[in-house]
Amino acid sequence: MAANLTELKRHVYRSVKYWLCRPKPPTLAEPFSGPVLVVGSAPVSHKPADFDETFKVITINGSQVVTKAWGIKVPDVTFVQFNQIEGTNTNAVEVRRVLNGERTKKLYILLWRKGRERLENGLTAFNYQYDDLELVDRYKRMALLDQIGGVKCSELGADDKCSNGINAVLFALYNGATAVIITGINPASGGHIYNQENLARLHIQKDREILLRLMEKGYPVFTADPTVSESIGLPLWQGKASARREAQAPANAARPAAKGATHLTPSLR
Repeated sequence: MAANLTELKRHVYRSVKYWLCRPKPPTLAEPFSGPVLVVGSAPVSHKPADFDETFKVITINGSQVVTKAWGIKVPDVTFVQFNQIEGTNTNAVEVRRVLNGERTKKLYILLWRKGRERLENGLTAFNYQYDDLELVDRYKRMALLDQIGGVKCSELGADDKCSNGINAVLFALYNGATAVIITGINPASGGHIYNQENLARLHIQKDREILLRLMEKGYPVFTADPTVSESIGLPLWQGKASARREAQAPANAARPAAKGATHLTPSLR
């Protein structure tokens, strides 16, 4: 009973603060103008078909080890959870190990509360470099889910919030991605690509729920992983031509054909 009351109070507090502050989601100075690849840390991932310089790349925590193997030296955006900076658990230690000496362009640190100087010192300790650093608090993250997914969430526990991989998908859509292709994000999987511990993954049900919701709302979200496509129903990314046909089909069905008229999604030209 006491636990339920505490949870209720926390929910009310966060809901009221969110309403009063009206936070904006994290916003890039220059929006995306093409397809965005979001790479998570699940053990299995695939480089998408037709991947080229028109794609922007977002990595999550230690998933940069995957993109580096693909020849992508510097991601465009990286999301890192606060605990990875100083945490002593297996996951945090492994994330610092694989990010040691690496670099990203735009670095977002989620839920850090210990001051910017300490954060910068922590990043320096494992020689992780960045062109730009920004902190994302709980309420900015809540705003992402609200504005893109249409879901208000006070983040009361692991089962009540989505993973950072799904937050990156929401971020990409909010910032103008014309298609979002995810890989290494599998709500049904356990473990991480950068260690052999087979650690349990959190947020499984919420991630699945949000992905299904994005599909229902018609967002251009794809997966490069066949097993994820089969288990969730996300369309499998099969290249730009296939995505272009899929994007055009609803529009063509809804309007009469105009002679000589063509419409191409900018990122798929």
